[in-house]
Amino acid sequence: MSAVTDTVRVTAPGNPIGRSIRDSLVVAKRNLIRLARIPEMLIFGLVQPIMFVVLFTYVFGGSIQVGSSSSTQAYREFLMAGIFAQTVTFATAGAGAGIADDMHKGLIDRFRSLPMARGAVLTGRTVADLVQTMLTLVVLAVVALIIGWRTHENFGKVLIGFGLLLLLGYAFSWIGALIGLSVRTPEAATSGGLIWLFPLTFISNAFVDANRMPSFLRHIAEWNPFSATVQACREMFGNLPPGFQTPDAWPMQHPVWASLIWSVLIIALFRTLAVRKYRSAAA
Repeated sequence: MSAVTDTVRVTAPGNPIGRSIRDSLVVAKRNLIRLARIPEMLIFGLVQPIMFVVLFTYVFGGSIQVGSSSSTQAYREFLMAGIFAQTVTFATAGAGAGIADDMHKGLIDRFRSLPMARGAVLTGRTVADLVQTMLTLVVLAVVALIIGWRTHENFGKVLIGFGLLLLLGYAFSWIGALIGLSVRTPEAATSGGLIWLFPLTFISNAFVDANRMPSFLRHIAEWNPFSATVQACREMFGNLPPGFQTPDAWPMQHPVWASLIWSVLIIALFRTLAVRKYRSAAA
């Protein structure tokens, strides 16, 4: 069987890059069809971020000072970039669980028998996760607008902010892919995908002003790739509160560039590791 498979793979038409893109899109379509048939996956993925928006806005909103303001409206606008970023990164756990489930069910062995690019399985999965994340962001943005969130910059900057969020989500989906390939069960992938995300998102500027943190935590938060994207989105959305003092750390002074650099580095590193892990698992 392997000899036949190798022969077909060598004689398959098209250049390797074009074939890899085509195969990735086929896998992405397969995962999106699955999502359409199981809409509760998307619905349940929206419950947690909506709960965070409501709880932080109405329970903590009047008690947390950001910049020189402690008003609920100022905190609501400050908060939303953090909620958006948390939502796209928490999708990592779902990506890892999905890949672990495919491994557990033997789907990877079926893909091995097909004349397809090895990295297409993971690329297609992460592209499908990116589409799901995009849909989630759209719904969450509508909910945010309903409760009073507003942007104060032009449409182009707002799109750049959401683009940075999607890039960060795509980068983190490769971390989820590596976790999913490294564990034995979907349950372990879900736990492994969340356990490191909580300190990453909470030791950041997502929910509070990092200037008010203890010194050692503030430095961690300022160089956190998650914080760079949150800060960039606040600038792109015009959601920096009155009297807010931007930290002196380079990622906070240049958050858009810092967000881009962090996301590209994460993609380059974890895609390489994930594809290598996939190849060794399928060998």
